[in-house]
Amino acid sequence: MSDTNRIPLLDRLAYPVPIAVQMSGLSRSRLYDLMKNGDLRSVKRGGRRLILKADLEAFLVGEAA
Repeated sequence: MSDTNRIPLLDRLAYPVPIAVQMSGLSRSRLYDLMKNGDLRSVKRGGRRLILKADLEAFLVGEAA
């Protein structure tokens, strides 16, 4: 098991899409639509699409740019 998997979800700086789905309650397809439309920022690192915790929180409370 890698050290990354031991970090509690709430302490992570970014979430892969499946975790963002669990954390937000939004569907996978809805998250991808939001990212595609520019309504939810994401980054691609190491071949993985990640959503920064701050961006997900901002979107969910209606403060996303």
